[in-house]
Amino acid sequence: MDGGVRVADVGDSLDEADAEHFTRPVPRSAQARMRFLVRQLKGTRPVAVLLGISQRTVERYVKGQIKSPRPALADRLYREVRHRWQPRVRARARQRAATTDGVFLSTRARFGFTAAVGTTDDPRTRFLNQLLPPEYAARLFAAQEAGAPETELRAILAEGLGEMYFRDAGRRAEGLLVEFTDIEQLELHY
Repeated sequence: MDGGVRVADVGDSLDEADAEHFTRPVPRSAQARMRFLVRQLKGTRPVAVLLGISQRTVERYVKGQIKSPRPALADRLYREVRHRWQPRVRARARQRAATTDGVFLSTRARFGFTAAVGTTDDPRTRFLNQLLPPEYAARLFAAQEAGAPETELRAILAEGLGEMYFRDAGRRAEGLLVEFTDIEQLELHY
């Protein structure tokens, strides 16, 4: 975080976009969420390692002995459950985005450029809305599933924005390389 502004995370934005397609809501109680993770990961020990808590604490949540997690744990628990919720629904939505629809990106971020001599390359904050074609969606999903770091996910988005917004699909600004940094807001939809 920088100056009180939350820096957006591409992986979280993809999970939020997946959640738009869910046909059932994510479990609400800490007990239901913990039970779901225990079923998914096949035991309390892997859940404890994933969440950074003791195995005994996981068992207490599953039994309902502890009902209200600390805010940091509640956030981690929600994110992990959302990330694993309804995998077939998620896969269908991603397949459609990667083959026909693409990804709609709405962001407020700092953009800098590497361009020809005599042009402006000073970075500045912009608010952009742009539909990225299916090939960028496919690359983004594949990178996330392969466990790519946040910097690689941002690089894919920067390349897509550079091609579709700044270079207008090859009609202008040839050779312009886009730097996508200081993301203040990021929303993805597909």
